[in-house]
Order: sequence, then structure tokens, then C-alpha cells
Amino acid sequence: MPLARPQTSQAIFIWLLVIAAMVSAMILVGGATRLTDSGLSITEWRPVTGAIPPLSEAGWDRELELYRSTHEYQVQNRGMSMSEFQFIYWWEWGHRFLGRMIGLVFAVPFAIFWLRGMIPERLKLPLIALFVLGGLQGAIGWWMVSSGLVDRLDVSQYRLATHLGMAFVILGLSVWLALEARYGVSSRMVDRKAPFGVVFWALVFIQIILGAFVAGLDAGRIYTSWPLMEGRLIPDGYLGGMGWFQAIFESRPAVQLHHRWLGYIVAISAGVLAFRLWRDGHPDLQRAAVWIAAITIIQIVLGITTLVHAAPLSLSLMHQAGAIALFTTAGVTAWKLRRV
Repeated sequence: MPLARPQTSQAIFIWLLVIAAMVSAMILVGGATRLTDSGLSITEWRPVTGAIPPLSEAGWDRELELYRSTHEYQVQNRGMSMSEFQFIYWWEWGHRFLGRMIGLVFAVPFAIFWLRGMIPERLKLPLIALFVLGGLQGAIGWWMVSSGLVDRLDVSQYRLATHLGMAFVILGLSVWLALEARYGVSSRMVDRKAPFGVVFWALVFIQIILGAFVAGLDAGRIYTSWPLMEGRLIPDGYLGGMGWFQAIFESRPAVQLHHRWLGYIVAISAGVLAFRLWRDGHPDLQRAAVWIAAITIIQIVLGITTLVHAAPLSLSLMHQAGAIALFTTAGVTAWKLRRV
């Protein structure tokens, strides 16, 4: 008689949390790669052999020569020394290497868990989907990089937003499945507040995507006053000579304005959700209310501080870390509201 498959698994829970932590690190390294203008330093996509960096002077000369063919080098970095090139190269190589490590850390335990029959049946297809999304993310990363190799100084903001958005989808799914693996199927009715948790999580995700457009267009450095934008509620050149829909994604003043205002909406939504969670009286939901309120306030302070200091590397990465923390907390809260 075949053994019944387990409904919960502490091992799978820990494994998926490790994946989530690595994806979070990947997002931060990717942010640093973007902010240091390092993303175009490696001009080839070699999924296997690219894991080995240059090991000789000739190898480094070859990589620099390839980079010299890019528009970014010819316009922005002409005359760059080898040590300057190696600085940006290592950021991009580290970003890609971490992506390969995530794939390895996912694939090997996944195969072991599957062969040993340790995966609950309900999690099989979601875990396969997570694996596929990880592979797709590698292809999206190269699709993004390739957009900046010819006739551009930076990658396409559309492709950057797609790449970052997929990273957060993978992060959210990893955390959700980790909780499902740890706690199993709930026999309770879904809480009436559950839709509010999902809406808040979605708002945070959309705000992150708008942040990707801000980064992709370097829009965070054009208006560095707060709460107004150089004394105006709506800045000069909002449309930038474009149609309204195009301006949403391509006008630097518009992109920054929208990121600001959605931030206010997220803050208000966080306050409303935290109040409702606290009033519920359930200890788990009250703890979630405190975390949501605290992280949202910290993220607002970080966002304003980053803005008024013209987005330096350290503050920008702290702001990005705050986005990861808020997104993850919102996801865990949305999960809890289905079960408490």
C-alpha cells in the first residue's frame, strides 16, 4: 500500500525561505548593479561558461574590448581604465553568479525532495511553476541587458521594470509556498478582511514597478525637494511633449510624480489595514498590524531621505531593502488573512 504524501514539511519550509532570502539579496545586488552603471559591462550571455570570470590578462583585455563596442562606453566611459572596468564588471558578474547559485540551490533540493516523495501533492505544480519562472527570469535579464548594448546609455526602463517585477513575483511565490509547506491546508473560513490584504499587497507591488521606472529613467534625481517638486504640485514638463499614456512610462517628471503619489496611497492603505487588523483582536493579526505600520513609516522616511539627497547608492539600497521588507510583510499578512 503506497505511503500517504505529507501535508506539511519543515524541510521544504526552510528551503523556500533560503530561496526567498537569496532572491532578496539578488534584488539588492541588482539594484547596486543598476546604480553603479555596471549592468552593461558584460556584453555576452553565456549561461554556463559565463560563470567563470576572466582568469588572465588576455581574458580581461577581451572583455574590455567587447565593452568598448557599446554605446555606453563610447559616450559615457571612453578612456575607462582597466581597474575602473573591473569594478563595474564584478558587480554585473556577481549579479549573474548569484542568479546561477539560486538556480542550483533550488534545483538540487527540489529533485531530492521529489524523488523521496517529500513534496505535498498540492505544492508540486506551484513549485514547478516557480522553477520555470526562475529560468524565465534569466532570459528576461539578458533581454533587458541587450536593450542597452546598442544606441542607448542604459537599458530599457520597460525591460528593467519587467525584470524587477518578475524578481518580486518569484520572491512572493517563494514566501507563500514556504508558509503553505509549513502550515498545510487550513480548515477555517477565509477572513472577510482577506481581500484588503491582497489589495494592499498589489499596491505595494505596483509601487515597486513605478520605482523601477524611476530608476530606469534616473528620474529620482531631477526634483529633490519635498513635499512639492521645486515649489510645484505638478512639475513643469510633466508631459514632456508626449501623450498622457506615453508620459506615464517615459516622462521623467511624470514618473517621479506618480511614484510619490502612489506612495501616499500605499501609506494611507497601510494605516487603514493596520487599524482593521489591530481592531480584530487576534494576536497574529495585531502583530501583523504593528509590522505593516512600522515598516511603512520607515520606508516613507527612507524614500524622502533618498529623494532629498539625490539618490546616493547607500540610501537607494536601503530604500530598496525597505521595499523588500514591506512587500514580504504584505504577502505574509495576505496569507494569514486567509487562515486566521
